[in-house]
Amino acid sequence: MSTARRKYPIGIQTFSKIREEGYLYIDKTEYVYRMTHTNSRYMFLSRPRRFGKSLLTSTLHAYFEGRKDLFAGLAIEKLETEWTEYPVLHFDMSLGKHMDVDGLNRYLHYLLRNNEERLGVSACETEDVNVRLSSLIMDIYRQTGKKVVVLIDEYDAPLLDVVHEEENLPVLRNVMRNFYSPLKACDPYLRYVFLTGITKFSQLSIFSELNNIKNISMLPEYGAVCGITQEEMETQMAPDIALFAGKLGTSAEKALEALKENYDGYHFTWPSADVYNPFSLLNAFSDGMLESYWFGSGTPTYLIEMLRKFDVQPSEIEGIEAVAEDFDAPTERMESITPLLYQSGYITIKEGYPYGGIYRLGIPNKEVRTGLMSSLLPNYVQRKSQQGRVTIVKMSVAVSEGRMDDALRLLQTFLSTVPYCNHTNYEGHYQQLLYVIFSMMSYEVDVEVRTPRGRVDVVMRTATRLYLIELKLDKSADRAVE
Repeated sequence: MSTARRKYPIGIQTFSKIREEGYLYIDKTEYVYRMTHTNSRYMFLSRPRRFGKSLLTSTLHAYFEGRKDLFAGLAIEKLETEWTEYPVLHFDMSLGKHMDVDGLNRYLHYLLRNNEERLGVSACETEDVNVRLSSLIMDIYRQTGKKVVVLIDEYDAPLLDVVHEEENLPVLRNVMRNFYSPLKACDPYLRYVFLTGITKFSQLSIFSELNNIKNISMLPEYGAVCGITQEEMETQMAPDIALFAGKLGTSAEKALEALKENYDGYHFTWPSADVYNPFSLLNAFSDGMLESYWFGSGTPTYLIEMLRKFDVQPSEIEGIEAVAEDFDAPTERMESITPLLYQSGYITIKEGYPYGGIYRLGIPNKEVRTGLMSSLLPNYVQRKSQQGRVTIVKMSVAVSEGRMDDALRLLQTFLSTVPYCNHTNYEGHYQQLLYVIFSMMSYEVDVEVRTPRGRVDVVMRTATRLYLIELKLDKSADRAVE
């Protein structure tokens, strides 16, 4: 297939559609074989949104239905010899958002009805979703004589938007716990259970006694099960890089470097190959542009709310240290924002010391850094955030061209628009504001940098210069220079 006619599966999460209609597919079927040929029959995978979880779930669906034709030419074709067909229950929870208890119950009944009709099973007349699910599993087993596969995609979607609400979270969590409860009782009738999600709600509270789920999220053998690795870029996507470079009017090497800076840098275990954000990467190839695709597709309100709840300063997001247990912390009993930031994809593993169980976390790439800081900017400039973003772009151009005087004049104008309020009368507020501004300009920036002679308020690095910034509020420049 020529690169000019390459079709990118943007927004397409159905494996059969991708294969039948000739869309680009990065072969992940070796992982599918590995996942389905282990001692663990219950598995959970956490990955950020738009990272390919739904496509992986759909691939498992096609595999368990024995659709060998869809896997022609893929890695699993040489591994699988039996292609046994199983009945598959597939639940997509992604539309179960922004609902009250009644709405969520209706949605669960809707999903159950769809599966009943697809598999030709008579509906169980009951208002209890757990009874209906139990009946469905056992009826399928009796009719087919085969164990049932259960796939649950985005299992936590109904709870994410209320994770910061002490009143609504327990109520909706009970609904979901009730729905998932048959997965334990129906174990004799189940061949395989797979759940995906963003967050890790504690097994005790949402899965009841279902304590045999294997969490594969941080296992080295599944580090690249979702997303696109550097090796896959340079082999399976080499034609796409060449075409992208042509659109940018640059070399393939420089195009790859730009893609890496913007969309690479994820690690879900350590050591780990670099993983690119697949949603942003495919959009960039399709448009021939470097834009903020993943972040622009929606910053979850729950994330901003949780940053406020835990009083996290922008500069504190980078360089977080955590132990292995922190990644698996139950979301509803979090003591810090770290698990949610990591699971949501806003920070990733930068370094690890697995034997000691300590990891250093940070923002993965330019797209996430600029997008996250842009979302935090309104906390400092309130209604002037649009004007502020324009000014920051102009400042970035001035700094890149070495026109620091022009950049400082723009900064002075920008700071004059910051409205006075109770929390603007101390230097720390402006220190964080400058951190946000310089981060949005994509420069390396640190605050409170220690030196033998004291601490530097802000340090900014460009490709050619190092800037040391001392902040003084209501004091002279001479005092700062001292």
